[in-house]
Amino acid sequence: MVLFAFMVPRQVDAQETDAQEVDQATQRPNVLFLISDDLNCRLGCYGDPHVKTPNIDRLAARGVRFENGYCQLPHCGPSRNSMLCGLYPDSTGILSNNLIFRQTIPNHVSLSQAFRLSGYFAARIGKLYHYNVPKSIGTDGHDDPASWEMQINPAGCDRLIEQPDIVSLKKGSFGATLSWYASPRSDDQHTDGKIAEEAAWVLERCAKRKDRPFFLAVGFYRPHTPYVAPAEYFEQYDLADMPLVDDVEEDRADVPEAALLSQKAEQDRMSDDQRRHAIQAYYASTTFMDAQVGKVLDALDANGLADNTIVVFTSDHGYHLGAKGLWQKRSLYEESARVPYIVAGPSIGEAGKVAQAPVGLVDLYPTLAEMCQVETPDNLHGQSLTPILDDVQNSGRGYTMSQVYRGPNRQTKKAFQGYSIRTKRYRLTLWEDGKQGTELYDYENDPLEKTNLAFHPDGQELPVGIQQTIDRLSVTLRAEIAKGIPEGGMPPVKDHRWPIMMVNP
Repeated sequence: MVLFAFMVPRQVDAQETDAQEVDQATQRPNVLFLISDDLNCRLGCYGDPHVKTPNIDRLAARGVRFENGYCQLPHCGPSRNSMLCGLYPDSTGILSNNLIFRQTIPNHVSLSQAFRLSGYFAARIGKLYHYNVPKSIGTDGHDDPASWEMQINPAGCDRLIEQPDIVSLKKGSFGATLSWYASPRSDDQHTDGKIAEEAAWVLERCAKRKDRPFFLAVGFYRPHTPYVAPAEYFEQYDLADMPLVDDVEEDRADVPEAALLSQKAEQDRMSDDQRRHAIQAYYASTTFMDAQVGKVLDALDANGLADNTIVVFTSDHGYHLGAKGLWQKRSLYEESARVPYIVAGPSIGEAGKVAQAPVGLVDLYPTLAEMCQVETPDNLHGQSLTPILDDVQNSGRGYTMSQVYRGPNRQTKKAFQGYSIRTKRYRLTLWEDGKQGTELYDYENDPLEKTNLAFHPDGQELPVGIQQTIDRLSVTLRAEIAKGIPEGGMPPVKDHRWPIMMVNP
């Protein structure tokens, strides 16, 4: 005998439906995305003996710290568009500042836009896409309106009051020039202090909305030039202790000219005293920014949100402080291409551990989307880092790629690019596919990049093992370059006006 059972649907009242929606929302984690500007890995948790960063350090202690995290192009606009689109710069079409991806790939769904489309509340405070710093502070900058439901643009005394007091290597130039000022004003009067205060306010609001998860992006401006911070942070660093690089000429002897084209004349003319002041100001700005990170983390805890919030801390790229005579960014060396990279949260299986696998900022989009069950475009270039977050011994893809654009000038005559592949042990860089020079560094034996193993003066042949390593890595690098260039080539820049669309019609 066969028995049939019939299920009769029961009536569900509105209150029960609301409860189910709240339960479904709280099952998906929130995201707190913290990003600094022009921050290298001179941090306490990365082993720096000078810089004080207790709040970033405590975040690393409860998450996974990636030892080898890299941006895809060490320049603000290209890096941020690449990271927030999950695409290599050749696919975004953005190789320089002052552009937004809507001018090249207008229908692409950005990281936070994907979260919005999945039901998340998405808000931005401060700098996420590119801004002209300091002039655009307090505005939307080169922002993407479709990426956010709420935008907050604080401006503090560093932008509104103190500019006439700032010391600069070039009079009247601040954003792209080494410049600094020890301010007599308190944290809460500065832009980053106001950003932290606004973030705490938004988190308090989010804590009251149990029915909807949030994606809150908080973009701090420091330590981007001008290095302006309250004087108390400068006082934590003795000028005499600031570490100067003293082997510049020797270190550059085996380096191709293309690798050094980010250097600036006014930086070459700096005295040792100016160098110490610049480094002190950079460290002070870093510690000031760290204090604001601490306030946001405290607000996350105070509002009972920490247990269900994934926290990311990173930077758009690294920063030179004198190595090889270089300052600031736009090189393919570790100080410029490497970024702090920390992921913490409720689903991290290896809290307090360090992952050695090389990873890129381009990996954040697929990683966060997978952790939060958010649908993504099919064309993302990054890998999901969830296997590494579960087990820091996991090697992931095994490499990441960065690139730099060199525009035509008196030295180069024509535009070309350098591409660099970073594995756990090696970095291979090809300038115009090797025509403008090749670099190979072995970080097992040369962590400070002092010896370019690809250098062979007077036509000498390289040792067989070195040549084999170059050949092997070149194959992988060229394949990755090809992956990043869409059919038809890099998308062209369209008219600066573009339709603001939440979804593609």
